Amino acid sequence: MRRVFSGVLASALALSAGVALAQTKPPLKLGGILDMSGLYADITGAGSEAAAKMAVEDFGGEVLGRKVEIVVADHLNKADVSASLARDMLDNQGVEMIFDVAASATALAAGEIAKARNKLIIFNGPATVALTNEACGPYTVHYTYDTYGQANVTGLAAVKSGLDTWFFLTADYAFGQALERDTTNVVVKNGGKVLGSVRHPLNTSDFSSFLLQAQASKAKVIGLANAGGDTINAIKQAAEFGLMKGGQKASPLLVFITDIDSIGLEIAQNLLLSEAFYWDLNDETRAFSKRFTERRKRPPTTAQAGVYSSVSHYLKAVKAAGTTDAAAVIKMMKETPINDMFAKNGKIRDDGRMVHDMYLFEVKKPSESRGRWDYYKLVGTVSGKDAFQPLEASRCPLVKK
Repeated sequence: MRRVFSGVLASALALSAGVALAQTKPPLKLGGILDMSGLYADITGAGSEAAAKMAVEDFGGEVLGRKVEIVVADHLNKADVSASLARDMLDNQGVEMIFDVAASATALAAGEIAKARNKLIIFNGPATVALTNEACGPYTVHYTYDTYGQANVTGLAAVKSGLDTWFFLTADYAFGQALERDTTNVVVKNGGKVLGSVRHPLNTSDFSSFLLQAQASKAKVIGLANAGGDTINAIKQAAEFGLMKGGQKASPLLVFITDIDSIGLEIAQNLLLSEAFYWDLNDETRAFSKRFTERRKRPPTTAQAGVYSSVSHYLKAVKAAGTTDAAAVIKMMKETPINDMFAKNGKIRDDGRMVHDMYLFEVKKPSESRGRWDYYKLVGTVSGKDAFQPLEASRCPLVKK
């Protein structure tokens, strides 16, 4: 009897020790560097934090016996702040992967910090195509959209419909400059002309002088190479100046459903735009967006949907690899197709670009909308192969030519 009792006691002690060991494993921390308070807060911000937490919860809350934690910080749309946050997360807080980063200049800064430390960084909010070209890294993933894809889908559709003369209003930093350049290439390649451009500071409240230049150019299209609050203000003020009534067309080259909500259908109707995600696209997008809306009281933006998908993909790769080692995890991420509410047969290439379908939408007229957030009509689907920069054209040093 004593021998049996001793055996049971030994087993219980061993089990207890195992549980205690599992409980002492440090949490797996994923860090979001976000715009929580500025002109991109609606696009990423608290919604990106919520999307990441949803992905963790849906995965079960832990992986490899470690609880998964989401930590976030506000980069204030300053590159030096973003770099400092990335450094602190990776060096002091034990963060294993950084996500979102929310703007191009801030992404480029954080990307260099992650690259120097051989840590994974997944970009959802920023758009500059430099992230998969000169600024690429072995553990860098550009997941959601980029300036090449936006220009290629929206710009090409506009030129093909006869809107072949352009004037650009461009946000004067890495993202805006890249978006203007990529759209210019598409316009000129397809027989259009660029009649001029003007650059404006980030977070501009008064676009009057810039819009007067655009109006004087007589261009058919005013290409808005900006985003967030700048796009909203530019379109509203263009309408006030009567540019659209005068026959010119505003073309926002990176726009989100939250922007259309702020602008209103009366002004935004008939705009052509491209997005990688729309809440009302199919049953899967509607189911995810319903759960997201219960938390955030609004549907997810493309960037926020991309956060959910990319965090989920990362956690699946960690589980499959059996480690959080960046080299093993990125290998698994690149080998595994992405099939979820965001992408079908999505694939991460050698340059870090996640290739997936893009969608061309037209903004509904007020009479066509069933209510708030019912804003888009699907015009066409562009395959990832046709939307994004070809791998052979990549300037990423990791790509073998």
